[in-house]
Amino acid sequence: MGLPVHPPKVEVFDLTARTNTDSKGRLRAVDEYRLESFGLYMAREIVDHPKLTYVESWLLPELNLRVSDFRWRPGHERVQDFYLDVVSVERGARQWRTVDLYLDIVVSTTGFAEVLDTDEFVSALRAGLLDEQTAQRAMSTTHATVDALARNDYDLAAWLRTSGIELEWRTPGA
Repeated sequence: MGLPVHPPKVEVFDLTARTNTDSKGRLRAVDEYRLESFGLYMAREIVDHPKLTYVESWLLPELNLRVSDFRWRPGHERVQDFYLDVVSVERGARQWRTVDLYLDIVVSTTGFAEVLDTDEFVSALRAGLLDEQTAQRAMSTTHATVDALARNDYDLAAWLRTSGIELEWRTPGA
């Protein structure tokens, strides 16, 4: 018996309105957007979440990744440095859009990268919510990312620097 399956989650990042329409369709105010040649940075509060208070994310279209750093409510902290969503990114002058491809990677410089949500990925593929080409791209991205992280001692910044990507965070190490 398979898990309940949901369509791919879509988010919209409106640079002009300084809003983020989250995966549940809720419009959220954005504190900061920053556009770089390699991607888009966003920082905003997380409202009404039992474990999280703030998110900073980089959309990296060439890598098919969204890299997020979360702020946790006391008592809910996790051993992770970054949360990586495997996504499809569409860039526009005014809006960017992501489609989540179900697979996620948690990475920590303590020495690990863990792939999450493979069950959702398989269920979505079986339900026809992902075409074969998109599923292959998601799997290739996941394998390449985990391999690159392992080759760089699970240091995301070190790996990204090898591609000329330097991520700057609003609150480094917070």
